[in-house]
Amino acid sequence: MSPAISEVRRPVRANIVGTALFAVTAAYAAISFTTFAQWVGAVTALTLFAAGVFGFLWSYFHAVQRSRHDEISVTGLYLLLGEPTPRSVKLTMWPALAAQVAIALATTLGRPDGPDGRAGSSLAVGFLVPMFGLGMNGLWSAYHGAFPLRRRGGDGEVDNEVEHATAPEAVGEVTTPGSSIGQNADHG
Repeated sequence: MSPAISEVRRPVRANIVGTALFAVTAAYAAISFTTFAQWVGAVTALTLFAAGVFGFLWSYFHAVQRSRHDEISVTGLYLLLGEPTPRSVKLTMWPALAAQVAIALATTLGRPDGPDGRAGSSLAVGFLVPMFGLGMNGLWSAYHGAFPLRRRGGDGEVDNEVEHATAPEAVGEVTTPGSSIGQNADHG
């Protein structure tokens, strides 16, 4: 397998492995319901949540950089909707995210009370895990999504001036398209 293909599949594999790990530890915590098992489930859920937040923020940062040239939507970035994401990726990432939500629901509702009988359970921490799925979706889409090029205001043409305005040699200069500057001319 080439390094490029391996790199493309990395967030997909991470999502599958993370979801499987969550399923095993959450089921163990819900079935065993010992203090140790609850700690294992909670630590796993919090670790996946932290990785998801990191992935979400990293993908957002990268998407903001790409948005100078590409039209990136939030739904395309985190929910993998639309043409930027191939069907094969969607058919892996969507079920993983759905499984994370379903596992969190099942384990939390299966054990709504703590070991002492009081309401509340450490298994509810599992509701944070879908953030991992969203973060992996964002990482895949931000780095590998095939978003269309940014278009100009209303004429439908690709905006070539965006590249010029963000070029390193343009630092310190303000360049605007001629049609945009005309709106600020004297009117009177």
